[in-house]
Amino acid sequence: MSGAAEIDAGGWRAGDYARNARFVAELATDLIDWLAPAPGETILDLGCGDGALTERIAAAGADMVGVDGSASMVAAARERGLTAVVADARALGAVAALDRAFDAVFSNAALHWMHDDPQAVIEHVFARLKPGGRFVAEMGASGNVAPIRAVLRAEADARGHEPDTLDPWYFPTETAYLDRLATAGFHIERSHTFERPTQLPGDIADWLTTLARPFVTAFAHGAARDAYVAAVRERLAGEMRHRDGQWVAPYVRLRFIARKPD
Repeated sequence: MSGAAEIDAGGWRAGDYARNARFVAELATDLIDWLAPAPGETILDLGCGDGALTERIAAAGADMVGVDGSASMVAAARERGLTAVVADARALGAVAALDRAFDAVFSNAALHWMHDDPQAVIEHVFARLKPGGRFVAEMGASGNVAPIRAVLRAEADARGHEPDTLDPWYFPTETAYLDRLATAGFHIERSHTFERPTQLPGDIADWLTTLARPFVTAFAHGAARDAYVAAVRERLAGEMRHRDGQWVAPYVRLRFIARKPD
């Protein structure tokens, strides 16, 4: 079995992600226009996942390095022929391949997973950029998948789990995150928060087991886990499942371009 099909210590399975969450990369392809990569630029893809967008940026002629906390995702990115390393976003300079200055740092749908110390992540990005370098990203914003998150937390709490210890997400307001960027020394060039109702490729249960794994895997036994997912699914059906059976998730996104001063 290849590394891309295995579950790593963080609970990610790159194959499941590709089947159940490919839309995350597909809906952000125009973020590459915000990045505007140029041939010969060195660009770090922070939270590269399986490298779907990294590969597209590399096709523009940029020298790409992907980084992700998931060994499974990095293995999948490497299978695309990309340079990718496993690293903690709060310690980018501790990895030899990342101890360099980049023209840009790119990130899609990853920053909201780095909830432990978001300011440290921003400061490490700042340190890895050349003077004049840019930080271009999209992340979940305040209100992102709000009903899903609320039900996940409520059902976990009803089953004796402390939701705050399971919740893996950091969905800030635009103002709050831009303030963090400014505190680190960035100049904000462009930002935008927007709603993006997203049609899921399958059942919400697939989304839950792929993208809400910290909640789901808190239930060690299969029966308890299945009951939890079923309860969450049932509570969400009235709001998120359309008459044709299609599930639509209420995504809210924040995009920005922030530049390190010359």
